[in-house]
Amino acid sequence: MDLEKIKNAKTKYIGKEIEYFKEISSTHIYAKEIALQEKHSGKIIIAETQTNGIGTKGRTWYTGESKNIAMTIILKPQCKISRLEGLTVKIAECMQKAIYDAYEISLQIKKPNDLTLNGKKVCGILTEINTISEKINYLLISLGINVNEEIFSKETKNLATSLKKEFGKDFSREDIIKKFIEILEKEIEC
Repeated sequence: MDLEKIKNAKTKYIGKEIEYFKEISSTHIYAKEIALQEKHSGKIIIAETQTNGIGTKGRTWYTGESKNIAMTIILKPQCKISRLEGLTVKIAECMQKAIYDAYEISLQIKKPNDLTLNGKKVCGILTEINTISEKINYLLISLGINVNEEIFSKETKNLATSLKKEFGKDFSREDIIKKFIEILEKEIEC
């Protein structure tokens, strides 16, 4: 993965610092472990493979080796928690716009935290906010996006798909991340 391409996104702070792993248990779990130590907002944790990615309903999110996007963004919003109401849907809208702007592909939002293509899940979103009273210590935005995956397990083959599976070509993971963080930073200013 070309991290410099992501760092060159037209953002002020999201993606200027990236921590990259060939393999990790979970970008979300790792981000949670380091979030309070982070001084700045906008660090991205990216992994080629997750051995214990977090999905919905207790499922493991399968990442595939160097084919998809598994990432967590650590943010330090300086606003009250009430300002972040509906955040997960807003993140889904940002990813929907990023995919459309980059490739003119229309994804559907399955509220509150999935994006689908032809009725199958292509992206899952997990958000976590750590607070003390109304003060936000950190916000974690984790995304799993099936980009170039071609093989799905028996458990997921009827539930999930990827951009490549639907369109028969490779897509740039860096372009998707770059476009997404540019849109996200404008949308969740606080």
